[in-house]
Amino acid sequence: MIMKLKCLFLVTAFCFSPVIFAKSDYDRWDLSVIYKDAKAWGQAADRFEKDLVVLEKCKGKLGSSAATLKRCLGTMENLAKENARLNSYASMLYDENTREPVSLELDQRGKLLATKFGQHSSFVRPELLSVGKQKLDRLVRQDKGLAVYKHMIDSILLAAPHTLGKKEEALLADTGLLSGAPRNMYSVFANADMQWPTVKLEDGSSARLDQAGYGRYRGALNRDDRKKVFNSFWSKWKEYERTFGMSYYSQVQRDYFYSKVRNYPNSLASAIGANNIPEAVYRTLVKEVNANLDTLHRYFRLRARMLGIDKMHYYDIYPPMVKSDKRFGIEEGKQLVLKSLAPLGDEVVDVVRTGFENRWMDVYPQPGKRSGAYMNGRVYDLHPFVLMNYNEDYDAVSTLAHEWGHAIHSYLSNSNQSFINSRYAIFNAEVASTLNEALLLDYMLKNTTSDEDRLFYLGSALEQLRGTFFRQTMFAEFELKAHEVVENGEPLSGKRLTQIYGDLLKRYHGHDKGVVHIDDLYTVEWAYIPHFYMNFYVYQYATSISASSLIADDIMAGKPGVLDRYMTLLKAGGSDYPYELLKTAGVDLASPEPYRALIKRMNDIMDQIEAILKKRE
Repeated sequence: MIMKLKCLFLVTAFCFSPVIFAKSDYDRWDLSVIYKDAKAWGQAADRFEKDLVVLEKCKGKLGSSAATLKRCLGTMENLAKENARLNSYASMLYDENTREPVSLELDQRGKLLATKFGQHSSFVRPELLSVGKQKLDRLVRQDKGLAVYKHMIDSILLAAPHTLGKKEEALLADTGLLSGAPRNMYSVFANADMQWPTVKLEDGSSARLDQAGYGRYRGALNRDDRKKVFNSFWSKWKEYERTFGMSYYSQVQRDYFYSKVRNYPNSLASAIGANNIPEAVYRTLVKEVNANLDTLHRYFRLRARMLGIDKMHYYDIYPPMVKSDKRFGIEEGKQLVLKSLAPLGDEVVDVVRTGFENRWMDVYPQPGKRSGAYMNGRVYDLHPFVLMNYNEDYDAVSTLAHEWGHAIHSYLSNSNQSFINSRYAIFNAEVASTLNEALLLDYMLKNTTSDEDRLFYLGSALEQLRGTFFRQTMFAEFELKAHEVVENGEPLSGKRLTQIYGDLLKRYHGHDKGVVHIDDLYTVEWAYIPHFYMNFYVYQYATSISASSLIADDIMAGKPGVLDRYMTLLKAGGSDYPYELLKTAGVDLASPEPYRALIKRMNDIMDQIEAILKKRE
């Protein structure tokens, strides 16, 4: 499981501060525990490629006996584990320094090996379906060693109406490299080929507005600078509205193609069907958010009040409501995370402390290092790895807590499940990470007597909730509408996408109610969001933070049984469907309750802020 880019799109806080380079190897992760070096990786890759042919011997034999089924599934599991290991090392080595050609070659070869593995194993699903549920159940009963594969088999049987024959599945596997074309087109154009504008700021300095520059300067404290940044940046994207429209239209058509080929009623059902997630989850989320936009509008009015602005504009979304110059060195940041996790018990705290002390993390920015932050938990027999670009502000500490939430989840899952059941779904992935952030906030608030600090921490929490809950749901609603246009046989141009997104942007931000003014130019923002090329992905940020808010509140309140159920969730990994696992943990995301609990939490935070402001008057 690789979790990436928390800072860039999910949390709209400053992500760029003075760069602090690693001071010693202690600040760098140690990838040599996976493979000694690139040469050792290459030798392992050669062996893996040769071993793939072993799967050929299983074709046509999966239903012959319990022993044969166990042997073949075990072979596939071992190859999948090695594939994850190879790709993890290659991608992390590349991320250390994206300028290094050797690392790029390893990363590219790793992706090709993953495609080959998909091709060689593509017969398994249709063959198991041809064996049938009755016989498979009998084989599983005959050999206790097959119990570990029961959920995988059940998942395949669940997908029976959506699985094709062996030749068709093999053909679809061959399209793996082609299906990423729309996303690759977006990535190359948006990151490499666009000619970015430069603007002159009030202090006389020049700002180059590439994506990193926009992320840095959109939160400028000077309002005229912010407006200038927005106008220049979005004017550039507007120039290529048709180009990005064609790119995203290709993505939506791709999604619709796969939904039709696999006999799903629509693209949404296709995207969430593999994990057996009810459509009610997606639609309840959107419904509850739309029913509670007054809470979002209350936040915007509070933001305007704290910034001293009479009328909010979209370019006023990003500057911090309370500025803080507090710095947290990495050792202090680690201690804050460890102390904040105390409510989860010694088992969790010990895992994180061990990781801190044994180079599981790459801490600081380096020349050529990829931006953002993520956790990779797919090196099953070792431990999770965390990439940071730590810059010593509070957001960096919050990101540290976030990524180590993922690491805790992966460590406990890998320690308690076989490899085949260790990979938890994205649907559950952001629960542990955002719960850690909630615990960190609670700790910080309990350990400060300064109203200024409290306002800063509360404001940071509000911005996280806006960015992760409301903004991601707005994205989710946009995705749904865009796919429905194509499914209805209607054209989907860049202009149409801008109109769809603009209507949502204005409704969510209360444009017609005078809450936040949205300039028409800014409604091309859809073209900038890379997550739209990961079909129906972003809603899971909103559902996860809703689930974690409910669980965190109950843990901090000391409700009996909540912590045990939460630990069971983390240790369960992917041993059951993610929606069912969360229900067992006490959260039903197809019901309004978790979303309303999050809305209540957001209003409670605003109550606290307004109480402090009133005291100051």
